[in-house]
Amino acid sequence: MYDLTGLQRDPVYVVAGLDDPHGLAIKDELEDYYGKEIHHGRLYPNLDTLVEKGLIEKGQRDRRTNAYSTTRRGTREIGARTEWEAGYIDHDG
Repeated sequence: MYDLTGLQRDPVYVVAGLDDPHGLAIKDELEDYYGKEIHHGRLYPNLDTLVEKGLIEKGQRDRRTNAYSTTRRGTREIGARTEWEAGYIDHDG
């Protein structure tokens, strides 16, 4: 995940934490976190990049709505990133 931007990395975590979320649910979660609006033109190309990289999967909920889920690779990448981050956190303090 080292080669991802924040707006690519953070949706992987959101998708992993929700039950097959659709794009607007991901957008809402990210907007809450960032405290500002995220335009569709920024979000959906980044979600497509994550699909291309094999970190999330895109399926259809209905004819108009896609649902996203984390792949095994995406789950492994989250674990590796969490472990890496933990190495830099002061646990004593």
